[in-house]
Amino acid sequence: MDESEDVPKDFIKLKSERLSVDEVSELVVSPCCGAVSLFIGTTRNNFEGKNVIHLEYEAYTSMAESEIQKICRDIRQKWPSVRHIAVHHRLGVVPVTEASIIIAVSSPHRAESLEAVTYCINTLKASVPIWKKEFYEDEYSWKENKECFWANSEK
Repeated sequence: MDESEDVPKDFIKLKSERLSVDEVSELVVSPCCGAVSLFIGTTRNNFEGKNVIHLEYEAYTSMAESEIQKICRDIRQKWPSVRHIAVHHRLGVVPVTEASIIIAVSSPHRAESLEAVTYCINTLKASVPIWKKEFYEDEYSWKENKECFWANSEK
């Protein structure tokens, strides 16, 4: 494929099935790019001294997809050399060690893709309507992202 056929694309997916790092990273590979940067957010087994059994995510899907698309547009404005962007977020139950989110960005050079991935996860956590519930051994708790603008508006 030559560069003229490699039109910049955004790949956004919210799904209940297990996420694949290989699948997401392959979406953004480009012959004109020397960098693919990835962020993989996984379920850890602890939070503030409690044993986490699993996480569960819910989303307002159409709005979440729209907000992620806005983030992709912002990335392209801030880093025009970015070629492809993929954001896959899991919904439903996510066991310990499995991925909740995978973000991949390709660009000709590493700085742009690394910066874009960082911007993407930070902005997503602050503005996209996806909610997380942590399940512990004998209780659960809805978690609010400290970055989330609507969580801080009443404080």
